[in-house]
Amino acid sequence: MQEPLTNRFSVIPRHIAIIMDGNGRWAKQHGLPRVEGHRRGVINVENILQCASEINLEVLTLFAFSSENWNRPREEVDALMNLLSEFLTIKEPLLHKNQVRLRMIGRKQELPARVVEQLEQVESRTSQYPRTLALALNYGSRVEAVDAARKLIAMAQAGALDPAALDWDTFSRCLYTSDLPDPDLVIRTSGESRLSNFLLLQAAYAEIIYSPLNWPDFDRKAFAEALENFQNRERRYGMTSEQIASRPLPL
Repeated sequence: MQEPLTNRFSVIPRHIAIIMDGNGRWAKQHGLPRVEGHRRGVINVENILQCASEINLEVLTLFAFSSENWNRPREEVDALMNLLSEFLTIKEPLLHKNQVRLRMIGRKQELPARVVEQLEQVESRTSQYPRTLALALNYGSRVEAVDAARKLIAMAQAGALDPAALDWDTFSRCLYTSDLPDPDLVIRTSGESRLSNFLLLQAAYAEIIYSPLNWPDFDRKAFAEALENFQNRERRYGMTSEQIASRPLPL
């Protein structure tokens, strides 16, 4: 019997974002085709969703497909789209069970039509739930910034925005994540130590943890260790340690 994660941690992030890296390397290590690594990665999503549910996490964002991933071999891209479709079909009951809404961030219009239809249907059927699973699909921070700039230009041209009054709050409302809190913790698996164009603006003050484990091996023990690491971090937001001690900041 696995020990539940409930009540094990004194500090819980509101939003955890994960770069699920290492599926291909996991497959190579096990002498399997890359698509099998991606399949095992999808299976592991359910495990981490269970962990998120146990700690009552408000938002979990998973980097599932970047705007640069279209450059991969066609057969691998097709396999990833098929796995996404399977995930939406098979795991929707899990979202209902745990009262989690699905939310996609990224350029939806460039995904296959059948996948877009599934995404929108599941988003609609889960929209009333209090917690969020955000899937970053066809996502890249630079593309997101460009799309936000286009919205702001259109607002300015329509007379709805004074460019001189533009601030971060207004800009952030034009990002894909406008209805989500910024991530408190970003985890990247597979030992790589870069953010790879993922939530670059939103993660400005996030704590970052790089796990040596490939994504299919990132289990509840590794998730719990990341949470333990997080609760021992001092989040200063540009302030000094002494200021933080005298005026604790909320997550």
